[in-house]
Amino acid sequence: MLGGMIEARHLRVLRAVAATGSFSAAARELGCTQPAVSQQMKALEGAAGTPLLIRSGREMRLTEAGRALVRHATGILAGLTAAEEEVAAIAGLRAGRVRLVSFPSGSSTLVPMALAELRAAHPGTRVSLVEAEPPGSVELLRSGDCEIALAFRYPQMSEEASGEWDDLVLRPLLNDRLVGVVPEGHKLAGAGAVGIAELGGEPWIAGCPRCRGHLVEVCESEGFTPRIDFATDDYPTVIGLVGAGLGVAVLPELALESVRTKGATTLEVEPAVRREVVALTLPDLARVPAVAATLDRLEQAARR
Repeated sequence: MLGGMIEARHLRVLRAVAATGSFSAAARELGCTQPAVSQQMKALEGAAGTPLLIRSGREMRLTEAGRALVRHATGILAGLTAAEEEVAAIAGLRAGRVRLVSFPSGSSTLVPMALAELRAAHPGTRVSLVEAEPPGSVELLRSGDCEIALAFRYPQMSEEASGEWDDLVLRPLLNDRLVGVVPEGHKLAGAGAVGIAELGGEPWIAGCPRCRGHLVEVCESEGFTPRIDFATDDYPTVIGLVGAGLGVAVLPELALESVRTKGATTLEVEPAVRREVVALTLPDLARVPAVAATLDRLEQAARR
């Protein structure tokens, strides 16, 4: 068992002594004093728990343990140098990887602009993207399967869920207004704005589980329970179903930025509802340069 911790600086001194054959020559090569070399070797022998050098007059030879340590030192120091260079590249944003998870409407609007600007500024930083709705996306973050999760929540969420992100670093991006979507031929299509209760008797097309839960909560607060005939996470499908006259829906404005509303028209809905869109990461990850740079670009994209 070793007597203590072997440090990289000690291995560099040992290698220099082995290559030059003396403390004085090693000191000249390393740019330090002979007493400093002697002190480092003494510390290394203490850490190793066995003599590493045999001194006989002016002659200096390695012991068997010394030869073994020199043999390993080359690989250890080479690996350490490579690690230092890689870490420096990551810290300087010349390298690095960020795994991003986003809900679909964020993927099609905020993410492309943010990643294009990140790539232009830091071409060595690689970002991958997969899609997942919250809370699944947040679970991926906590389990170590991504570095950043784009998520959203509604202000009407229950108190039990309000603290779900308290352990995470939260970067606010935007408040995304929800709008009503009805068929072009609907009796309210030209109204411009409607109370959600006016759509109470309609068949509904709902989205992800979190969105469906929120829809039911809002509708029930207005005195009715929506009859949900269709449920889909795919926004073009929602528009297609509405356009075909099969129901009405409420969609985030972000979703409508990237979907053709053929056969459907949008309405302002009262009471006004906005979802909070955020980027989430873990406290330790927030200090990683590539993660911080990606968060900055997402925030900039959301302002446009």
